[in-house]
Amino acid sequence: MLRNYLKIAFRNLWKSKGYAAINVIGLSVAFFVSVFLFLTAYFQLSFDSFHEDGDRIFQTYLFSNDPEKASRSGSMPLPLIPTLKAEFPEVEAAARLMNGSNVVEYKGKYFDKQVMLTDPDFLKIFSFPMLKGNKATALNDRSNIVISQHMAKAVFGTEDPMGKRVQLGRDDNKKDFIVTGVLGDFPDNSSIQYDAFIQIANSGSYQVDKDRWDAMSHKAFVKLAPHVDQIAFENRLKSFAKKYFSSSFESLKKKGAKPDERGDVFAVRLQKLSDVHFDTAISGGAGAPITLVYALSGIAFFILLIACINFINLSVARSFTRAKEVGVRKSLGALKNQLFVQIWGEAAIICFVGFVVGLILAYLLLPTFNTTFQGKLSLDYVLQPDKLALILSIFAVVTLVAGGYPAWQMSKFNAVEVLKGKITIKRPGILRNSLIVTQFMLSSLLICCTIIAVQQVDYMRKQPLGFQKEQVISIPVGNKVNGQQALKRMRNMLANDPTVIALSGSNVNLGLGKDRSTSRSVIGFTFKEKEISTDWLQVDYDYLKTLNIKLLSGREFSPAYSSDTLDRVVITESMAKMIGEKDPIGKFFQTDTAGIKHQIIGLVPDFNLYSTKNEKKPITMYLSHSQPIPYIFVRVAPQSLAGSMDKLKAIWKEVAPQSEFIASFLDENTDSWYKNEERLSQIFSLASGIAILLSCLGLFAVALMVIEQRTKEIGVRKVLGASIPNIVFILSQDFVKMVVLAIMIATPLAWFFMQKWLDSYSYRIEISIWIFILVGLAAIVIALATVSFHSIKAALMNPVKSLRSE
Repeated sequence: MLRNYLKIAFRNLWKSKGYAAINVIGLSVAFFVSVFLFLTAYFQLSFDSFHEDGDRIFQTYLFSNDPEKASRSGSMPLPLIPTLKAEFPEVEAAARLMNGSNVVEYKGKYFDKQVMLTDPDFLKIFSFPMLKGNKATALNDRSNIVISQHMAKAVFGTEDPMGKRVQLGRDDNKKDFIVTGVLGDFPDNSSIQYDAFIQIANSGSYQVDKDRWDAMSHKAFVKLAPHVDQIAFENRLKSFAKKYFSSSFESLKKKGAKPDERGDVFAVRLQKLSDVHFDTAISGGAGAPITLVYALSGIAFFILLIACINFINLSVARSFTRAKEVGVRKSLGALKNQLFVQIWGEAAIICFVGFVVGLILAYLLLPTFNTTFQGKLSLDYVLQPDKLALILSIFAVVTLVAGGYPAWQMSKFNAVEVLKGKITIKRPGILRNSLIVTQFMLSSLLICCTIIAVQQVDYMRKQPLGFQKEQVISIPVGNKVNGQQALKRMRNMLANDPTVIALSGSNVNLGLGKDRSTSRSVIGFTFKEKEISTDWLQVDYDYLKTLNIKLLSGREFSPAYSSDTLDRVVITESMAKMIGEKDPIGKFFQTDTAGIKHQIIGLVPDFNLYSTKNEKKPITMYLSHSQPIPYIFVRVAPQSLAGSMDKLKAIWKEVAPQSEFIASFLDENTDSWYKNEERLSQIFSLASGIAILLSCLGLFAVALMVIEQRTKEIGVRKVLGASIPNIVFILSQDFVKMVVLAIMIATPLAWFFMQKWLDSYSYRIEISIWIFILVGLAAIVIALATVSFHSIKAALMNPVKSLRSE
């Protein structure tokens, strides 16, 4: 019986090759795209899920209900964690985590490694596998270092690293460390990435800031004891916050701050570990936006839904041509369940072929997908049991939905009525029309979202940054070179070069360079009873000239003034406004009551030190000859752009022969600020293109079958004098009405969702009504072009042929 079913199924599919081909193409494209998108979303949602007791691990953050705008920050003061452990017994373990990088030296060889600074409890909180050593004691001493498996191979080769001594640091700042543990490498879905760990007490600013509650410098994690409720613990932290952050409370109250819905003006709160990756406010922008993950899942679902709609529409439309076959089978004794199995079996074969073709396409296009969307999927990843289960589940659902409904409807045909020429499906046009409307609604929605996302990215790119990014080359110094010395040598070598306009350095790169590294130093302090928060930016001479930043008043740093390296600062307009000084030149302020009095010597316009997703923040620039300079900026003449990079590369070999030259142009760096948005618009573009293609494919096939059913009607109309344009209009108008209805539904949905997305940007576009009008017209034209092919062909037919059987 099964063999007979298969024979009949293959015969029917071979007889309707066009129908089968359309379904296979649609399903295979939908399968491979949706599998990629679902797995990428799954990968993002799995971040940090591998840690044991992950539900008890939290990152601390500070909440401030400022009247201007409520804010959250994941940057913590050094005394927070020791005090929490001392005062709250429900804190099972707690650790600070500070980003770091260092030069590791072993037997005369040097390695650039990401050496993180933390506390011994870190190894108790997180379950990175300990391959060698004891978690309980591995970081108990300031001279201990725990390294990753990858670093162990890179530095020690086949040697056993345990007990070996390595040196960290440069020149006179080198310090010996003993390897006391080897951790397994972090997985791809880990928010915390590392090469090694040392105690946070080794931080250069530790002794100065260890008791300061206003110096924010690191992230902090706590692991609560079993059965401790997060909200209850946060309520206990209210008195803790008032005790240690009293200045913040006072400052906010003077500004008129009111408690939020939880009754807090200022609070120490906890963020679940599973949410940290997506919380860009407290993770410093390191995570992927959760909206992107939801967009991936939603788009995958939409594409699958459109493919299923095509399948259902074609199957229901085809049921008219197979009605007599079903009637004959029923009259010969076929049972309803037998007919269902046979018809559904045909659908399952088409789904299976589409599924296999989709998997082949996925395999072939995997490298392209990873490159385009910066994914980390591999064939091994896809073939894991849980991923295979997900893929097979998608296949099973599509087969049941797309093939099951038409099979169920056809199995219900009344044999007598069908053989008389009557079909018993009740108002099949309602289902078909509803599904076509849904298809074009989803396609139009995605196209609108794509256009708005592309416009927003373009708008942010064109926002004035406050500095001139063109013609500037950014050179990451690296850990093997003293940036101060490298900058001096380059100044000397390029002093008489007419193609070099200016040269400077800073501790913050603008945008993301080829080292993919970024840093931020924010200092908070009280000035004239006002709470001040400013980016603390180290610069070198000619910084303003190099970036072409105007000087509004005062002067820039100059070698002629030796005191510039001690206590002089240049500030931006928003910083002057924050401290309440219209003419700030010559004024003083202190960041610490016992610290240095900083004198303002220059005022410049606000500029974007970081992405234009956020407003320009107050910036304070200072000069230091003792602190390292990680980045060197070189402004070159416009006519020398072509050869400037090669020239600087040759000079860099002389200045720093042991350091790799990984320079990039500043405009390329700032473009990297918008990578997430670009990726989102690319995903929407891909999805909307595939969605409209699948929708047109389905409309093409449905129009063919509907027009075939109306062949005699067309013949009668022609005999009665209808012109070809009239017939084309009659056949096309129903489909156009459906497309118009789809656009009317998609427009408010697209407007609502994209308004929500745009609200997260400080600089954003206003959505134009013309976007929806143009998308609507384009959808109507595409639908008309799709349907008109069949309509014109049908209108040109000889009516004698279509009426011959009457």
